[in-house]
Amino acid sequence: MSGIAASKTFALTVLAVCELAAMALWFSATAVVLSLTAEFGIFGARAGLLTSSVQAGFVAGTLGSAFLGLADRLDARRFFMVSALIAAGANATILMIDPMSDLVIVMRFITGACMAGIYPVGMKMATTWAKGDMGLLVGLLVAALTLGSSVPHLFNAFGGVDWRFTIAAVSIVAASAALFINLVRLGPAHVAPRKFHARQALTGFTDPALRLANGGYLGHMWELYAMWAWIGVFLDASYRTVMDAGDAAFWTRAATFVVIGLAGAFGCAAGGWLADRIGRTTTTMMALAVSGSCALITGFLFGADPWLLFAIAFVWGIAVPADSAQFSASIAELAPPDLVGTMLTAQTCAGFLLTLVTIHLMPPLVEQAGWAVAFAVLAIGPALGFWSMGWLRKHPDAVKIAGGLR
Repeated sequence: MSGIAASKTFALTVLAVCELAAMALWFSATAVVLSLTAEFGIFGARAGLLTSSVQAGFVAGTLGSAFLGLADRLDARRFFMVSALIAAGANATILMIDPMSDLVIVMRFITGACMAGIYPVGMKMATTWAKGDMGLLVGLLVAALTLGSSVPHLFNAFGGVDWRFTIAAVSIVAASAALFINLVRLGPAHVAPRKFHARQALTGFTDPALRLANGGYLGHMWELYAMWAWIGVFLDASYRTVMDAGDAAFWTRAATFVVIGLAGAFGCAAGGWLADRIGRTTTTMMALAVSGSCALITGFLFGADPWLLFAIAFVWGIAVPADSAQFSASIAELAPPDLVGTMLTAQTCAGFLLTLVTIHLMPPLVEQAGWAVAFAVLAIGPALGFWSMGWLRKHPDAVKIAGGLR
């Protein structure tokens, strides 16, 4: 293995591990909702706030980062390190305050704001090593993100009902990522920043090709985080109709980890590998079609045989994030090289702003119309994303994507 190849492998391996560890903070509180409900009676809108407050914080953080151009102006590793340390500290603070306190929501907001220095910045670092394998590199990184988002569910499954174990473990793991990120080298495609102007943050929505890629991403995000946030609650409610409460709780946590983490990570990696070979618009449209179909089907299986329900959820878990990295890879290929970090930050800002709608839309939909209708509403996003990527496929600038494979 050549020196460059070895450096690339080492840098991307450490980066993926750090991304996984830091992103575990995102769903650390969401994963323990069932335990908090049992011990403190947290449910409904307040339970939703444990996730949406992170989303809101991320939107605020990415909005500020995009308009200040921080992802392209600061040393990426230092930005990641400081963000991860603050986020880990905010998450650990939950152990020292009343879980019913509004301060918990504030800590979750701070955690989300710090993710602006972790998620898009990690993707930017990965793109500096890309050479004909942009889709796979970003796909592997998002696979780490996906697995990291599900790790709290694994901790929770084997940590018993003590939610403190999950919060503490995730905080320690994330703090370690802040230290190890300094071992990552930037690749040869790294571009020194030029003078930044705030209006450049809007390029992703004024340039036609970038706007279509972002349109596909927004359709994808309409579905993704609402599915991740509520699939565990859905599985628990369904499993309790066919097994006792203790078994239902364990199998829900284990199944949620597999559906979000293992299936999702596989989907991201497979999607990246496929996109570099058959094209990014083709791959994203396929993933959107499958995930949208699963959204239409899954809710109707409430109370069905647990293995059948798990099988459909597993397929959904593969498909729903499989295209995520490819929207980011498309932006990295279509954007000016010295604005990649800012374009990725702006993209994620808009996407996660949209997730605030669907995460809070789910509980009233479930209450008023049931799981079948609630999940079916999520299929609207993949349908619109499919349309947007279809138009991008026809755009002249699409030749820049995946080496011309579109």
